[in-house]
Amino acid sequence: MSLSSLDLNLLVVLDTVLSEQSVARAAQRLHVTPSAISNALARLRVALGDPLVTRKGRGIVATPRAAELAPALARALGELERVLAQGPFDAASCTRTFTLAMADAGQVAWLPGIATAMARDMPKARLRVVDIASLLSLGDLGSSEVDLHVGVRATGPGIHAAALLDEPTVLVARQDHPACARKLSRRSLGSLCHVGVVMAPGQGFRDRVAAAYAQARTERTVTLTVPTFAAAAAVAAATDLVATLPESLLAVHGSRLGLRRVQGPVPVHSVTMALCWHERTHADPATIEFRALVRGAILGETRQTAPARVAPRRRG
Repeated sequence: MSLSSLDLNLLVVLDTVLSEQSVARAAQRLHVTPSAISNALARLRVALGDPLVTRKGRGIVATPRAAELAPALARALGELERVLAQGPFDAASCTRTFTLAMADAGQVAWLPGIATAMARDMPKARLRVVDIASLLSLGDLGSSEVDLHVGVRATGPGIHAAALLDEPTVLVARQDHPACARKLSRRSLGSLCHVGVVMAPGQGFRDRVAAAYAQARTERTVTLTVPTFAAAAAVAAATDLVATLPESLLAVHGSRLGLRRVQGPVPVHSVTMALCWHERTHADPATIEFRALVRGAILGETRQTAPARVAPRRRG
């Protein structure tokens, strides 16, 4: 027989009867009448095809089939009771593996702080980080594969989002770029060749940088596209191509790569970053704590205790 066709309450009755070795005592423990216990045993006998218990004097004795079931049944019900009776979430003892999706720029700029916070506040937990293309291939936030996404606000059924910060973008070139030694005119800016970032080709993501240039009526010629901001930064550092990067990435690695901010009438552009998660994990204490930890690490907040819920906040 399949477990789905069985009333699991009957297993609780059997476990109690086998433990007490008495229908009357089992009835008292479960706060029901002895006849209710007898009726439950009768249903279970039919379902399992075994007498399960027989009378012996004033008590009862288990059949070989019931004796075989007893230890496994006690373990399973005990484990279920333990899980259901679980106390307040303890971050320090959490052994979960959390999956965080973010673009490579966020990984470079914010992941060290997140890893430090994890080691401090959730030392036994594990962190798996995936990029945006992997987020989509894994089934997005609606799947059981990803707990949290940091990036452009997601939408869709069951999606929750909380504003995190506004991330400005900057146009960069190598330090000795021949055309960028001084402030550029609109015409000179329009003559530059760009390396563009397309993180998930074919997925219909809007090119927000292209939209900003179009709105400003400034030419932008993209001669190379790459899947990561790190690759765009590396290309800009070694060629005459320029790249639009998140300001946080430039702050972390700009000097090391020999990149400079291009001066001129560069269209102003920023991305509102958000924490995004699914209804599936919305009320889960462990994931609530994880969201608060990631938020605090990115914003540089010192957390005394984890808030119950991530509150929207925007910083420009």
